[in-house]
Amino acid sequence: MSAPSVRRRVVVSGRVHGVGFRAATRAKAEACGVAGWVRNRPDGSVEAAFEGDAEAVRMLVDFCRAGPRLARVERVEVLEEPAEGLARFEFRS
Repeated sequence: MSAPSVRRRVVVSGRVHGVGFRAATRAKAEACGVAGWVRNRPDGSVEAAFEGDAEAVRMLVDFCRAGPRLARVERVEVLEEPAEGLARFEFRS
């Protein structure tokens, strides 16, 4: 029997637009087998939702705390939410 999926939504603030944050997040999620989405927000932050195995989701949240090489993360909000049963990872607008 497989472990139930968990879901975390994150809002990442700092220098996170124009530095490949969304693409790096998607690549990491796909490598970890995590479903969800990522998008830029008008306020300059990045928002993402991750669903999957608890350890894999934790790795994605940890990745967001550092970001890709050119990012400068100042703050990460993490919210627990009920899993929706997402099947893939995508960009949203």
